[in-house]
Amino acid sequence: MLKKYSFLILTVLITCSFHSPCHMRHEEPVKTVNSEIGINREDVIAFAKKYLGTNYRPAGIDPANGFDCSGFVYFVFKNFRIDLPRSSAEYKTLGTALKPEEFSVGDVLVFYGYADSSRIGHVGIICEANGMKSRFIHSSSGKSYGI
Repeated sequence: MLKKYSFLILTVLITCSFHSPCHMRHEEPVKTVNSEIGINREDVIAFAKKYLGTNYRPAGIDPANGFDCSGFVYFVFKNFRIDLPRSSAEYKTLGTALKPEEFSVGDVLVFYGYADSSRIGHVGIICEANGMKSRFIHSSSGKSYGI
């Protein structure tokens, strides 16, 4: 599913540049992102869009059975040999916070929860960068239920 949000729900965006490693908030080097293979961000989105209509499945990482939000992001980037966290909670210490005007296609969007603003509640991939009117692709457990 592609979503368009025009209100401030996003609090952190992490970007895994395909030309340089992600920046950690800690001083540890990133070991999971293969940044030396020169991937085109549009190719990532084109691959992700192949799965539009795929069902939502809790803890899902397989298109035949369905995806949860982090399983979908994990699956998409794994296709490009980029290892990202399997669980949305693991994104908390990965990446760099950006302002909406800095969003780029292919960035991983991280949402913090409504009830607990310190806990990550959802992730997706920016497919159209346009500040707070950016669109992203994700697997939803909500009303639309799926990619």
